[in-house]
Amino acid sequence: MKEQYRVSAIAAMDEKRGIGKGNDLLFRIPRDFERMRNLTTGHPIIMGRKTHESIGRVLPGRTNVIITSDLDYGVQGAVVVHSLEEAFRVAKESSGSDEIFIFGGARVFADALPQTDKLYLTIVKGEFNADTFYPDYSKEFTKVVYREKFSENGYKYEFIDLER
Repeated sequence: MKEQYRVSAIAAMDEKRGIGKGNDLLFRIPRDFERMRNLTTGHPIIMGRKTHESIGRVLPGRTNVIITSDLDYGVQGAVVVHSLEEAFRVAKESSGSDEIFIFGGARVFADALPQTDKLYLTIVKGEFNADTFYPDYSKEFTKVVYREKFSENGYKYEFIDLER
């Protein structure tokens, strides 16, 4: 089934692969949010419960698939599932899209990494005392297909897209 669609992950991180602290993002960069919205709109996004709760709402224009072990958990406007396999099945069935996005958090990124084909990353220069980290992808994702550097809101960062 996976051959019919691409699994991509999208994340913003510091130079040590830090992606969050206290169940919140490390930084808020408008151009990064715009890129995320442009890339994921029209595609299903798969995230864990904590990631959804940190966002605080269902993201419009996308099928929001939330993974949780809580069998009583429900979110209006989203699809709640209880495994990554179920999330992939629902994401593929709920959309005519050929790309599914892994949206976080750390455990979902790690569990999905073996099935991930492409990474859309924002790497922010510096270290931000994160308590949550993206898994090490450096050995598997070595092909740079896009890279552009920016400076905004006091941050120096780059967008980098990687494939296996």
